[in-house]
Amino acid sequence: MAKRKRRPAPPPPPSPPVRPGLVGPLRTVPSGIPRPDYALTGVPASRGARAIRTESEIAAMRVAGRVAAEALVEVGRHVRPGITTDELDRIGHEAMVAAGAYPSTLNYRGYPKSLCTSVNEVICHGIPDSRKLADGDIVNVDVTAFIEGVHGDTSCTFLVGDVDERSAQLVEDTRQAMHAGISVVRPEARIYEIGRAIESVAVPLGHSVVREFIGHGIGDEFHTSLQIPHYYDPRNDTVLLPGMTFTIEPMINLGSHKLEMWEDNWTVVTRDLQRSAQFEHTVLVTEEGHELLTVPADGVPAEVRFAGERMGLTPAD
Repeated sequence: MAKRKRRPAPPPPPSPPVRPGLVGPLRTVPSGIPRPDYALTGVPASRGARAIRTESEIAAMRVAGRVAAEALVEVGRHVRPGITTDELDRIGHEAMVAAGAYPSTLNYRGYPKSLCTSVNEVICHGIPDSRKLADGDIVNVDVTAFIEGVHGDTSCTFLVGDVDERSAQLVEDTRQAMHAGISVVRPEARIYEIGRAIESVAVPLGHSVVREFIGHGIGDEFHTSLQIPHYYDPRNDTVLLPGMTFTIEPMINLGSHKLEMWEDNWTVVTRDLQRSAQFEHTVLVTEEGHELLTVPADGVPAEVRFAGERMGLTPAD
């Protein structure tokens, strides 16, 4: 009987494992800024499984998406070796508050900060703390803003200083995988087409796609029942319809897709400590195709302005 070929062992991680730092207190939001229902209790209310947004909700989501996108750009301007992730949290918090928005993650199910900062092998939900970014790190910053009664959710993985070629390529491959998933969004498409398109980019390059954390419906609720897996499964055959709004946010790993969660019950890391990257946009299904809702007023999102600029790339590349 022929022996099965073993996948070559991944090289050692390019940096020591990330360790948790000190987490500061919850930041305050001015009393005049409207809050989501969970702001005080930490427990979001469920309003049912409605997937189609009204025209007024879509107009509001363009505002929320713009605020989130511009806060992400502002944070990106400050990503550099030596800055703490808690300081990035302060910058993102103040940008959203200045725009009249509530940072959606703040006290969502008890989450203690205003954005997520996931460094190196941290896949998602990294809590900003006293750890300083080091030269050669990669960091995903995930920003969600609540304004006009709805949420806008977006993220970008940034390169910190001089990043090794393998990690930098992972970041760009992940960006391209996200756009592959977005490109198939249209009326009458099936949700499984999104995951198939993402895998068509990531898997041939030797990367793995995280399966436990997926995209989600979004609107007046931070997370609705609509689920958007980033991998192909023909059972995910829900038909996309105009007016649906959801996130596409693939998490792509250099090594195995297997993961572990820290004792804080938020921070998710790769089991083999290989690096992970992520990008995210909030997407609207339109009559003709789709629209990105998380774009700054100038039309240049953080994933183009920062992560793609070293390679001269645009979302269409």
